Amino acid sequence: MTAIAADAGASRPSLGRPGVWTVAGLAVAGLALLPILVVAGSVLLPAGDVWAHLSATVLPRYLWNTAGLVAGVGIVTVVIGVGSAWLVTMCAFPGRRVFEWALLLPLAMPAYAIAYTYGGMFDFAGPVQTSLREWFGWSRGDYWFPPVRSLGGAIIVLGVVLYPYVYMLTRAAFLEQSVCALEVGRSLGAGPWRGFFRVALPLARPAIVTGIALALMETLGDYGAVQYLAVDTFTTGIFRTWHGLGSLRAATQLAAILLAVVFAVLALERLSRGGKRYHHTSTRYRPLPRYPLRGWRAAAAVSACVLPVFLGFLLPVGRLAAWALATAPRMLDASFARLALNSVGLAAAASAIAVAVAVTLAWAIRLRPGRTMRIAARAASMGYAIPGAVVAVGVLVPLAWFDNTLDGLMRETFGVSTGLVLSGTVVALLFAYVVRFLSISLNAVESSLGRVTADMERSARTLGLGPGATLRRVHAPLMAGSLLTAGLLVFVDVMKELPATLVLRPFNFDTLAVRAFELASDERLADAANAALAIVLVGLIPVILLSRAIARSRPGGQ
Repeated sequence: MTAIAADAGASRPSLGRPGVWTVAGLAVAGLALLPILVVAGSVLLPAGDVWAHLSATVLPRYLWNTAGLVAGVGIVTVVIGVGSAWLVTMCAFPGRRVFEWALLLPLAMPAYAIAYTYGGMFDFAGPVQTSLREWFGWSRGDYWFPPVRSLGGAIIVLGVVLYPYVYMLTRAAFLEQSVCALEVGRSLGAGPWRGFFRVALPLARPAIVTGIALALMETLGDYGAVQYLAVDTFTTGIFRTWHGLGSLRAATQLAAILLAVVFAVLALERLSRGGKRYHHTSTRYRPLPRYPLRGWRAAAAVSACVLPVFLGFLLPVGRLAAWALATAPRMLDASFARLALNSVGLAAAASAIAVAVAVTLAWAIRLRPGRTMRIAARAASMGYAIPGAVVAVGVLVPLAWFDNTLDGLMRETFGVSTGLVLSGTVVALLFAYVVRFLSISLNAVESSLGRVTADMERSARTLGLGPGATLRRVHAPLMAGSLLTAGLLVFVDVMKELPATLVLRPFNFDTLAVRAFELASDERLADAANAALAIVLVGLIPVILLSRAIARSRPGGQ
């Protein structure tokens, strides 16, 4: 056992001269970090009267709404996510196996799609309130109905879409827990509820906090849902300041404040762990004992699992499907095909580049696993925690500077205008997508690469293969499945991405997400359904992958 551990901990072989890979890794990490540094550095620049106007008028509202949204979504996601994860993992009731994967389905729903659906159904002119007025003979002032276009409405919409982040990580943590720890709690007189709060919950705490942090990152970065539901947040403020007031600098500084809020949430997640550590003292894993639920308890468990699936997936998908069928004859035309082609092309290109960049970073770390490369890789993967609007602003500023500088130089030297070389093309979009979703591909690549033993690299070296040839001929075939999974995850996220696409897309270049947003903004909700539903169907791919991965995560089987 000692020999095996020593061999596993041995230093990685140095295949030839890894200097080229190290430079390449540092270069791509620097490019990925550039937009974040640009936004952070904007606080040092004066913004003039626009900033003073924002501070005196709308900034307090942005702060209040953003804080309320984060607090509300956090509560909703932790209650639904942790509760449902415990029920399907530790209890036996009718339909449990179906709910294991069905509770992940809202993850396929873009937040803006469910916002459009709920707005169209529950607004004053929607079918729900219209039916109530017809049934009871009410007029506008005769009844009260919860307003969908409100902070509370946004909290519910984002909560039922984002709780799967908490659910999937918490369920995986519950599945990994040892039966012995739970049995010790029962032997000390702890019943199911007390054992949940005193044993299972503390052991799952890191996973729960991570899931909440992911949900809150998505909440801070959302634009389509909060804009449609008329909730002013920092993300909507960035767009209004830029397009409405015409001040890119002030918009960049708003983005810097939002960036600070994101880092504050991440810091709180770290601080919340404190010095506490929760470990298993047993390595024995047996099938988990499930508490049988009968009668009203079983009905309550089924209801608790059905409700989030219904609100977060079944209801909006059903409504979108009805709208899509009604409008398909006039909406599924050549323009829709172009939108689908644009979306698929962008997503495919971005996923391929993101995987290639992730492989470069991971391989550079493998060849020279020093602190510099690891810090660079971690910094480059921060983009997933940064809202798309912030990334878009950080990408546009340096690319616009490059275009303007090149254009001025070409005018002075050759009398020729180059126009928008980078900032007005899909290059800017792909740059933003890679920065935003590099973390997804990097985590998958590093995990896969770590399972390849050093002995294979030593054998490649004895056969005269250099670093590039070893990666191509030895590692790539072994990592093919993980690379494909990483690419699919990035592909789906790019298909759903809205804020960065709205900011950086070239003229006369739209995607399914942009078209759905524009049509919904014009209150053409039925017309937006085909584009939104197509995105949802593509989003089911990672749900299937995640469900299968979580189900296999328990050591020794379930």
